[in-house]
Amino acid sequence: MFLDSAASSQRPQAVVDAVTDYYTQYNANIHRGIYDLSEKATERYEAVRGQVADFIGAPDLHEIVFTRNATESINLVAHTWARSNLSKDDTVLITEMEHHSNIVPWQMGVKDGRWKMDVVKMNEDFTLDSEDYKEKLSSGSVKLVALSHMSNVLGTVNNVKELMQLAHDAGALVLVDGAQAVPHMPVNVSELGADFYVFSAHKMLGPTGVGVLWARKELLEAMPPFLGGGDMIREVSFAQTEYNDVPWKFEAGTPNIAGVIGLGAAVEYLSNLSIEKIWEHEQELIKYALEKLGEQSGLRVIGPTGDILRGGAVSFTLEGIHPHDLASVLNDSHIAIRAGHHCAQPLHTSLGLPATARASFYMYNDRSDVDCLCEGIIQARQIFT
Repeated sequence: MFLDSAASSQRPQAVVDAVTDYYTQYNANIHRGIYDLSEKATERYEAVRGQVADFIGAPDLHEIVFTRNATESINLVAHTWARSNLSKDDTVLITEMEHHSNIVPWQMGVKDGRWKMDVVKMNEDFTLDSEDYKEKLSSGSVKLVALSHMSNVLGTVNNVKELMQLAHDAGALVLVDGAQAVPHMPVNVSELGADFYVFSAHKMLGPTGVGVLWARKELLEAMPPFLGGGDMIREVSFAQTEYNDVPWKFEAGTPNIAGVIGLGAAVEYLSNLSIEKIWEHEQELIKYALEKLGEQSGLRVIGPTGDILRGGAVSFTLEGIHPHDLASVLNDSHIAIRAGHHCAQPLHTSLGLPATARASFYMYNDRSDVDCLCEGIIQARQIFT
């Protein structure tokens, strides 16, 4: 039983078939050949850009940049937009609940003396402290807010539309880490009013090694390239290089063609199922999971409960049992959960916890999986006590 979809989801046969079909039927490089195989590969690859744009409500398919993962997408913004637009007196504002991928790139800029960084605190109910957020924005030095749409540890769903409006009113742009949101809930970047939005294919039924950066086109056009060579050029001489149009300006070298085509199959699969229905299913399932876990003696949920909007990642501690030991015992019963800091050490430090156990649900889970998890926890408690 797989309960670690927040780390990486399983893949439907349609995605596997799409990748296999590329490698066996029209395997060729893109944007270069004038023969049939290359033209077909290019057509399929570029078609995915339109699929992804439609899926997240992007107004222009040329605003979709393919990367290796959400981490690379954040680094791209940090190394291009931020290094071109921020000064040593400017501040990047993040939150206490961020994944390492949305902390380390900004810390690297601080270390280089390029900008400052500040952190928004959380409330006791695991939501963002809106007063602390507003106070930090009021300083006038914040030029970029970088925050998660949904926490991979807490399950907290941030009201990014409201947070972005406050940031824009304060003169700051906003980057949203949507790695945990796009696979599970309806996301429309145009309605949100975002500036940058990132996510990964492997958390939404797609292959590993593919990520997406969406950004407003005027921002992309003003940003310098991230890497040099390959498709990011229009014309090269030994004296200078003329760069390609966006989004190809940011896609140097041969990309993960099969992976992008697999992402297209994943988007089609999610669209056919309806992302709205997937969200409804997960909301019902997480409510049931919180109820059942709440019946477990000595178990503490680390994340919102009650009526607070949250996603399907549930982190918890179990009195007297280390999360690693719990995960090991559950594995013996073929139950896969995550144990550790979940790439969010600063969050765990602020909570005074070295590690937590995490069960994360997706469309292919149901109530029976929750029941098996709870039975496994009972068995683990019997073993250790």
